[in-house]
Amino acid sequence: MRYFVAVAERLHFGRAAEALHISQPPLSRAIRGLEDQLGARLLTRSRRKVELTPEGARLYEEAKRVLDQLERAAREVGAMAAGESGRLRLGFVSLADYGVLPGLLKAFKAARPGISLALREMLSPEQAAALGAGELDFGLLLPPVAGELEHLVVQSEKFVAALPARHAAARRRGRVAMRDLAGEAFVMVPREIAPGLSDIVAGLAARAGFTLQVAQEAIQMQTVVSLVSSGLGVAIVPASIANLGRRGVVYREIADAHPRLDLWLAWRRGGLGAAARDFVAQARRLPR
Repeated sequence: MRYFVAVAERLHFGRAAEALHISQPPLSRAIRGLEDQLGARLLTRSRRKVELTPEGARLYEEAKRVLDQLERAAREVGAMAAGESGRLRLGFVSLADYGVLPGLLKAFKAARPGISLALREMLSPEQAAALGAGELDFGLLLPPVAGELEHLVVQSEKFVAALPARHAAARRRGRVAMRDLAGEAFVMVPREIAPGLSDIVAGLAARAGFTLQVAQEAIQMQTVVSLVSSGLGVAIVPASIANLGRRGVVYREIADAHPRLDLWLAWRRGGLGAAARDFVAQARRLPR
């Protein structure tokens, strides 16, 4: 096809052979072979000139289009292999939006402006399933999750108490002891959505000598905070949620010792492309 296009553009076998860096006889044989394969005359030849037949003119249009597409695809594949273009699909829990996500996106886009990012807010179990199915390249999620995933801890934070503004503990300065929240109605994320988070909060209550009284549950952290602002209960939330400004809510540090909540950047086991490797590298550089 490249040989035919070269002749069709120049209508001269000698000049086409020179442009292709071959001698004329193999070029002539290639064109005859193409004509035999197609069962059609593509060129009329005389001592004075070469002309395209109607069949040749039609083939030239299509061959030129196909070769242009092939060259463009080859350039795009090369750019993808070099990490200069392409697309990464990233799932994230809402918690990441108040902490690590903005900084990670900014750093990666500065390093790889040719890579587009498709973002989807998803629950952690949904992300794990999507990673396993190859529907996501990365997930910012809360462990533990099912599946064979590689991961990097990108955020590790303490908890704070989210209190209605009129709560007695909210009017006092300083940290809040968990025992001061015994008997309160709690707003929680369901354990099946975030078991790690739920177990840390339940453990805090148990060590303070009481069992959580869960009055409301909400899937999203911003909804948990909204319910607190409405006076429906108190909540123990990751410290980054304090970045979510919400009228009627006061945040106080927790005096009790407790484990930190980890946020993972997770991906499916196996080879990563250049852009994906750089995404992980940017995540490693983030402040913890």
